[in-house]
Amino acid sequence: MTLTNEDDLLQKSDLVFASLPHGLSEQIASKCVAQGKKLIDIGADFRLSDPQDYKQWYGLDYKHPSLHKQSVYIIPELMRDEYKGQPIIGNPGCYPTSIALGLAPVVKNNMFVDNGIVIDSKSGATGAGRALAQNTHFPDCNEAFAPYKIASHRHTPEIEQTLEWLSGKEIKVLFTPHLLPLNRGIVSTCYVSLDKQYSLDEIYGLYQNFYKNEKFVRVLPKGSIATLKNVKLSNYCDISLHLDQRTNRLIVVSAIDNMVKGAAGQAIQNMNIMYGLDEKTGLDFMPPAF
Repeated sequence: MTLTNEDDLLQKSDLVFASLPHGLSEQIASKCVAQGKKLIDIGADFRLSDPQDYKQWYGLDYKHPSLHKQSVYIIPELMRDEYKGQPIIGNPGCYPTSIALGLAPVVKNNMFVDNGIVIDSKSGATGAGRALAQNTHFPDCNEAFAPYKIASHRHTPEIEQTLEWLSGKEIKVLFTPHLLPLNRGIVSTCYVSLDKQYSLDEIYGLYQNFYKNEKFVRVLPKGSIATLKNVKLSNYCDISLHLDQRTNRLIVVSAIDNMVKGAAGQAIQNMNIMYGLDEKTGLDFMPPAF
């Protein structure tokens, strides 16, 4: 949807997908709600529950605070039961999706030491935003690899918000994104300081049970490592588990396609939840073999 033809599109559609820079989705959401229509926001306007977090990290105030009482943030595998017919769904960011799915079982069971989670994520250029930037300019990005937005990435509060929702307590993470010289895909490597000694078999069983009914989350066999190659162009999240017994840290590797499970594919999954459809509808395909 563009801002120039929004009224025409609203007349023709019961559901609007808004994929806009932050600060622009609220006005469309306001029109949708007024006309009894639904909206899935792929941008950032409906991701954070605390308006102060939005102001701190995005530099704006909510223009329509009442709309946020009619919205819900949903990562389908974790929060589908939170949908109660709200007209607005906030679609999660790509980094937070890969991280939340990778960490959910161990965080929900409070198996970690407070402030003991370090996240190291790598994204293709499409995950670094559409705005012109020096680090995504081809001569700088090609044949290069570096972190960016260190200790200041806007997905940080969204990551913490989700992990706090899972654990029921305040969580602070150390999150550093890196830019890969690739078009698409995200690999997140999460380091978790465990609260006591666990075997890899215990943790692996926990993850298998947690995701046993989830079509789009694949807990890989022990010894495997999640890779972008196996999720490209798909709505899958692949997770591999590794235990460093010497430091008593769990290392979780998760891989997604940031354009599908990290954006449009997850939006379709959320649409299916909104309309009571099978979540696989429109998404039930395997990634191509490489």
